[in-house]
Amino acid sequence: QVQLVESGGGLVQPGGSLRLSCEASGSIFSIYSMGWYRQAPGNQREMVARLIWGGSTNYEDSVKGRFTISRDIGKNTVHLQMNSLKPEDTAVYYCKAGGVRTSGGTLEGDVWGQGTQVTVSS
Repeated sequence: QVQLVESGGGLVQPGGSLRLSCEASGSIFSIYSMGWYRQAPGNQREMVARLIWGGSTNYEDSVKGRFTISRDIGKNTVHLQMNSLKPEDTAVYYCKAGGVRTSGGTLEGDVWGQGTQVTVSS
């Protein structure tokens, strides 16, 4: 069974920074991509940043230039460095691993973490 464990959320003042981390564990053979999504109350879940294991990245327009997604080479771990945070960044942030294939050959598809709260407020 593949699991994602997120860490790094919390309360920060506007203009501040936070770093989220997500580690995938279990019998993993390969992962196609890992990314961060967020959902604010009353809103749909949206993609924030995604990193494809071949190296390309995608960002939601409102976070470009402020957020950076990265991975630990050789590990199934991604980080989201969030700078110049704004109140509108407040949401529960979820990590997602896409196209997960297990060591047994099973295609798990998408796997989600439990979410971590990010609150930007003075």
